[in-house]
Amino acid sequence: MPLKSLKVLDFSTLLPGPFATMMLADMGAEVLRIEAPNRQDLTRILPPLDEQGVSYIHQTLNRSKRSLGLNLKKPDAVELVKKLVAEYDIVIEQFRPGVMQRFGLDYQTLKPINPKLIYCSITGYGQTGPYKHRGGHDINYLAIAGVASYTGTKETGPIPVGFQIADVAGGSMHAVNGILAAVIERQISGEGQYIDISMTDAAFALNAMSGAGALGSGIAPGLEQETLNGASFYNHYETNDGRHFSVGSIEPAFMQQLCQTIGREDLIKNGFDYSAESQAPLIAALKVAFKQHDFDYWQDVFVKLDACVEPTLTVVEAAEHPQMQARNMVVEVSTEDNNKIKQIASPIKFSRNQPNYTSAGCSVGHHNQEVLAEMGFSSEEIETMQVNGVLG
Repeated sequence: MPLKSLKVLDFSTLLPGPFATMMLADMGAEVLRIEAPNRQDLTRILPPLDEQGVSYIHQTLNRSKRSLGLNLKKPDAVELVKKLVAEYDIVIEQFRPGVMQRFGLDYQTLKPINPKLIYCSITGYGQTGPYKHRGGHDINYLAIAGVASYTGTKETGPIPVGFQIADVAGGSMHAVNGILAAVIERQISGEGQYIDISMTDAAFALNAMSGAGALGSGIAPGLEQETLNGASFYNHYETNDGRHFSVGSIEPAFMQQLCQTIGREDLIKNGFDYSAESQAPLIAALKVAFKQHDFDYWQDVFVKLDACVEPTLTVVEAAEHPQMQARNMVVEVSTEDNNKIKQIASPIKFSRNQPNYTSAGCSVGHHNQEVLAEMGFSSEEIETMQVNGVLG
């Protein structure tokens, strides 16, 4: 695997950090989670749960990772981490600013131990600025970053998005990008560095098109005022059985097929005039047309066409879609008790390397004996650490 030479210490919980380290593990990195026995990762209890009461979410986010349970309030646990740091390439943490410093595990403390260390902190607002200690969640970061202001309808206002944009597209993806860039730079300089990832910064940067226009013109995009956010035909349309189809036929060839299919060739020209007066009759015609037939009917129609019209699927339906199946986007991974569960696969396809999903997420400290034995500790020493509350 491309990243098989990299070793990662993962102090993160919930979604942004674990998703980032899952990506690294999928590409071959060796990831060791440092987990506090008295600070439960909430993804462990998020439903739905399997027959053993383990969260499917946790098992996916933490696949192919090992777990070392450490009570970082114990000096001996901190010393263990410092020994590990000497042999590891990357640290990822997701605490609020200052927490790792209080543990004695901040970048400035660990850098002398391993000058090549790449240390990435993922937080809501970053390590600087007036909001650096402020709590937040995905919905807050999207709001502060301006993304939510033009995502929704005039009737509903901004809407809560069904997946975590700031957490994943913001925190996770940008963390992985930054880490791998630092790995490449380290090959030249021979030195590691610190990476400060703010999910709000990253969400703000995702305003790629609307943000560019807004900063250039000084005019902010609004709800249902842009071509791609509800002011045009580019939208989802309800069928007569309550399902939906997505319509994105913005190019001439696609618009022609769309209008011919609904029997309204007279509206082809309207597809290229984005004024409200021109779009209104096209939108109305599409609403009427899709309401005339059920979901299966329109599936049979549009699967034969190349018109940028596709069914709006559930996640379960998406997993069974022929395209996802052909791309091997669903895999079976072994759990801690040797069962198999289905998970979403890595979307990155290498020509010479295939992901090796070694296991689903495990219990806290599942690999304590294994990891500490590799570090040279005897079983008696490990037992003493267990008794003294160093391990979890």
